[in-house]
Amino acid sequence: MGSDGYLPLFETRRAKGRALYRLFVISVFVGICLIWIYRVSHIPRKGEDGRWGWIGLLGAEFWFGLYWVLTQAHRWNQVYRCTFKDRLSQRHEKELPKVDVFVCTADPVIEPPVMVINTVLSVMAYDYPPEKLSVYLSDDGGSDLTFYALLEASHFAKHWLPYCKKFKVEPRSPAEYFNSSDDPLDANQSKESVFIKKLYDEMENRIENAAKLARIPEELRSKHTGFSQWDSYSSQRDHDTILQILIDGRDPNAIDKDGLVLPTLVYLAREKRPQHHHNFKGGAMNALIRVSSEISNGPIILNVDCDMYSNNSHSVRDALCFFMDEEKGHEIAFVQFPQTFKNVTRNEIYDATMRVIKEVEFHGLDGCGGPLYVGTGCFHRRDTLCGRKFSKEYKTDWSSLTDIRRKDSVHELEKNLKGLASSTYDKNTQWGKEMGLLYGCPVEDVITGLSIQCRGWKSVYFNPSREAFLGIAATTLPDALVQHKRWSEGDLQILFSRYSPAWYAHGKISLALQMGYCVYCLWAPNCLATLYYAVIPSLYLLKGISLFPQISSPWFIPFAYVISAKHICGLAEFLWCGGTILGWWNCQRMWLYKRTSSYLFAFMDTILKLLGFAESGFVISTKIADEDVSQRYEKEIMEFGTSTPMFTILSTLAMINLVCFVGVLKEALMGTGIIRVYETMSLQFVLCGILVLINFPLYQALFLRKDKGKLPSSLAAKSIVLALLACISFTLLY
Repeated sequence: MGSDGYLPLFETRRAKGRALYRLFVISVFVGICLIWIYRVSHIPRKGEDGRWGWIGLLGAEFWFGLYWVLTQAHRWNQVYRCTFKDRLSQRHEKELPKVDVFVCTADPVIEPPVMVINTVLSVMAYDYPPEKLSVYLSDDGGSDLTFYALLEASHFAKHWLPYCKKFKVEPRSPAEYFNSSDDPLDANQSKESVFIKKLYDEMENRIENAAKLARIPEELRSKHTGFSQWDSYSSQRDHDTILQILIDGRDPNAIDKDGLVLPTLVYLAREKRPQHHHNFKGGAMNALIRVSSEISNGPIILNVDCDMYSNNSHSVRDALCFFMDEEKGHEIAFVQFPQTFKNVTRNEIYDATMRVIKEVEFHGLDGCGGPLYVGTGCFHRRDTLCGRKFSKEYKTDWSSLTDIRRKDSVHELEKNLKGLASSTYDKNTQWGKEMGLLYGCPVEDVITGLSIQCRGWKSVYFNPSREAFLGIAATTLPDALVQHKRWSEGDLQILFSRYSPAWYAHGKISLALQMGYCVYCLWAPNCLATLYYAVIPSLYLLKGISLFPQISSPWFIPFAYVISAKHICGLAEFLWCGGTILGWWNCQRMWLYKRTSSYLFAFMDTILKLLGFAESGFVISTKIADEDVSQRYEKEIMEFGTSTPMFTILSTLAMINLVCFVGVLKEALMGTGIIRVYETMSLQFVLCGILVLINFPLYQALFLRKDKGKLPSSLAAKSIVLALLACISFTLLY
């Protein structure tokens, strides 16, 4: 109970077994130190075989050890949150704040309009007073198809919202509800459900027909004056601001079929010009912040990606339990929900759920001062997004927040507010620097969250039993690798930016939280040590040179302990998070593929950018897949499909290890070398064997598969040639 007699609106519980885990961590660290001591004390002398390979392994193992120490910040003090929505309703129902929801889309082809409006409808149907809810769609593609879809959704909402509230349906994305509703319905609901589904199917058909035509038919354009704003439209990168208030919450006639008020609904396509940088999603979000401040000005802002539909209609109230808590609410700047996905297969072939990050690491960050802001599924205080610094004296008086309603007509509002979304508005202002989302980084969300925390604010991670939001995960390996390339590149840029957690954040956030941020900021540099470990021991194995202690040596024990302890703990952690053994194995494969391709290119691009030879870009992940691609994904068959530089590297590495493994195995079986391999090079042989085994899906794609998801035969030939050249060159040189 709080000091003023109130029960708290949320509860924080610390993870059990922390003392035992910390003892385990200490034992592993001792093992790591012994490995370092062994490497330093047993460096081969000049002229001896394996000297440079040994020194390289010392560097790689030193890096792995230090990085492992950083990762313990995620596990040292995990906390779990629980909210009390009933207490919120009892104490604050009449003074609940206005909430503005931002939905962002950027391309009507990659992000189909039907998917976008399902997300919009799901957040419009929140269990929250509709007069206090406003939904804004930012369309960075400036597409009249997306606008048309939103216009259709505004009409459908008059039937969908009352249905959701009457029958308390979940989820409130109509497409997902009708696809997943297996529970028996009573006669009344069944009748209404059939009618609502008919309306939805008709709406979906109209939108998809327009998308197939790639234009809006004239008879439809003539029904709404908003389409006239596309008369001056040139392209996605060259058009005026388009602002349309489709549902005006102030209008007494803006009601659903039951006569209840509808949430405000706004469409915004900010102005774009080829000569002005538009700052990607950060620029779109900042335009929304400015425009919404003049329409609804909700003190709480939720932003979601267009594919992340609401799966829990109570999420707003969950978030408000943190903001409105009388004792600790004034410290919290944002509440981050997990980024979860609906289309993940049982064994997570691309590790799309990032299960351990969601179930373990973010809970650990929460115990250090708060999680990262990941760009979607996050509730913010508007004033913290606009640059407010934390002050112990400042507390929001929710009861004093008044509903200031502008008297301008909808037409006047649309006309007067366009300037707030102009392409030059940010110039010579603090927007993108001290206000709004920060510019200049591919992961503007993470750097923005860090800057907020450096101003003294805390954040909260809330992982409810029913997922708050569900999105669409990558269904092909190229998409997954490109996505991780963008994330790791952006995180590394943060390390070298003004807001680096390594130095700028020192003294502003806890040391553990600094370490937690650095784990992600150092994703990309991991490529160097991983590449070395994935190639050099195998090449030395082929040449018969040992780089690890003999199995009879006491120094073998720390290697065996650290390797087994780390992976057994990782497997147990993965299973505890709800994963499977095969899922963990797939996760290890993706760990290798990301570090040797995505992170490598991210590292190189970041260095080139720092040297002035490249600029940051932004790649939108595709949200749709061909039918045959989807079928292979559901069968958990890896999708390669094309020849890319990333696949050239992965294929060559796989072939190098296969050549080395087969070469050593042949020599061991045909001669007496099997005893020598076992006694002197067992760790190298096991490492090479595991690398071969983990690459089995890649060998299938190179040589065995016939479907469209295989790798081209030209890449198979190229990787074989490169692998043989590498092995022969190494053998001749060393």
